[in-house]
Amino acid sequence: MSTNPRVFLWLGLVLLAWINYETWTRDHAPQPKTAAEIAQQAADTAQRNARLEENVPQAAVPSAPTSPGGEPRAAAGEQRAAGGAQPEENVAPAAEGGTVHVVTDVLDLEIGLTGGELRQADLLAYPLVKGQSKPVRLFNRDGAHGFYVLQTGLTGGANGAPHPTHLATFTSAAKEYRLAAGQKELRVPLTWTDGHGVTVTKTYVFERGRYNIGLDYDVQNKSASPWSAASYAQILRDNIPVERSMFSPDSYAFKGPAIYDGTKYRKLKLDKAEDTSLSLDVTGGWIAGMQHHFVTAVVPPVAATTHIALKADGNKYLLSTVGRTQTVAPGASEVFRETLYVGPKLQAQLETTGPELERVADYGLLTPLAKPLFILLKWLHRLVGNWGWAIVLATCILKAIFYPLSEKAGKSMAKMKTITPRIKNLQELYKDDREKLGRAMMELYQREKINPVAGCLPILIQMPVFLAFYWVLLESVEMRQAPFMLWINDLSSRDPYFVLPAIMAAAMFAQYKLNPAPPDPVQAKVFMIMPFAMSVMFAFFPAGLVLYWVTNTILSIAQQWNINRRIEAQAAKA
Repeated sequence: MSTNPRVFLWLGLVLLAWINYETWTRDHAPQPKTAAEIAQQAADTAQRNARLEENVPQAAVPSAPTSPGGEPRAAAGEQRAAGGAQPEENVAPAAEGGTVHVVTDVLDLEIGLTGGELRQADLLAYPLVKGQSKPVRLFNRDGAHGFYVLQTGLTGGANGAPHPTHLATFTSAAKEYRLAAGQKELRVPLTWTDGHGVTVTKTYVFERGRYNIGLDYDVQNKSASPWSAASYAQILRDNIPVERSMFSPDSYAFKGPAIYDGTKYRKLKLDKAEDTSLSLDVTGGWIAGMQHHFVTAVVPPVAATTHIALKADGNKYLLSTVGRTQTVAPGASEVFRETLYVGPKLQAQLETTGPELERVADYGLLTPLAKPLFILLKWLHRLVGNWGWAIVLATCILKAIFYPLSEKAGKSMAKMKTITPRIKNLQELYKDDREKLGRAMMELYQREKINPVAGCLPILIQMPVFLAFYWVLLESVEMRQAPFMLWINDLSSRDPYFVLPAIMAAAMFAQYKLNPAPPDPVQAKVFMIMPFAMSVMFAFFPAGLVLYWVTNTILSIAQQWNINRRIEAQAAKA
């Protein structure tokens, strides 16, 4: 007996488990909060913010006379010349306090003059809901909606001297900066002074079309004493959990802190003591605050040794990285530098921003398979300009790669179909002796050179590709809200009218009719029902995934029909 039915039975069990899980989720879903509960949540959030914000990271790495990258420092004048002057037409009247508004072609940000923190970032190319104008927003100081900021500064450890930390007050020459048409770079300088001869110019550097942000601290020490400092950055966030729902892809993606320690990428869990007590020195590492499709990251210079730590209070976390302490001699200057990333998980930009930073587009254990699959899809997308057709073409390519294996399995299935009448005769002959029936069927398979389990192999090989497709569609922001054609306007979400799942059910039923019927009547009924059961399950999967399965099934039908025709012709001649 072919073991193909067992595969579908397992899929049926998965379907039942899925339904049970979703039923449990609905039965135990959190009830909507009252106004009083929301107010109390905001008050609690404010208290936790105060406890965590009071923390100013201390320089944990021994001081060194070199730069974080281990290279000699360029003169401050050279650094300023490299950036170029800010065009006058892009400088608004001076800002006296509060925030500085920065607009590029892809970002609309608010930078607080307290600490120069990033407190609001709208991603102009990514609407929160497709077809609407409101963009995705990272960062906010609204406790009721989840406190989230990126804070940076220079700290001097325990020497007691004032430093431009995330609590210090900066000044700005303008209250608004805009990237002009044709302008490639926008520099936003903020200034701090200790009143005793030390001046720090904290400059954010934006590039056209990019989500990575340069951060330079130009330190001028005109005092009579040495001045020591270490750069640091910290992501402070109220990590509000996403309610799990089969209708929301967001609920399956990781949300929380993550790091790269120079050798290993790690997602940190706020309910795990080992992670919440994290404190380690790394070289070539980075920190990140992750959510579905979007990320905030801090990338120190590649060769820099930094100290990474995580603190947590309930769902709120503070993930920080601190560089080594450096001393600026009297009359000298120094530049501290690091890179920020605020935006979508665009893998091409992430790869050029930091080592292994593209790992935040997290495909999990299937990364070795999903990443080449994404590269193939991206290449096909450049050819056809549509992610849906890229999926169709990728499916055809994969089908061609596995064609020899599929053909071998298809021949066994076709031969099985030709001997179905003989199998029924054996079942009738040995209906009271299952042991003799089993031996007789095995002898028949051996005489006809049929492998009864060959039909399972393509399915087993196909499943990892299917799962890899799932994670690529789920996690790749490049396919977020990507249209295909007609009614499919978002390949990363379910088919709004369930047309593709219906086509899938019809295609799978046609495939079932092409294959030999199972000898067991119960299994035959399961086979008949399974295409419709699977289509119900797939109805809530991303439309791109259903498109892959439909394309693969149609190609399998064409292949099996051709094989059946050839085998039947050979049997007729014999």
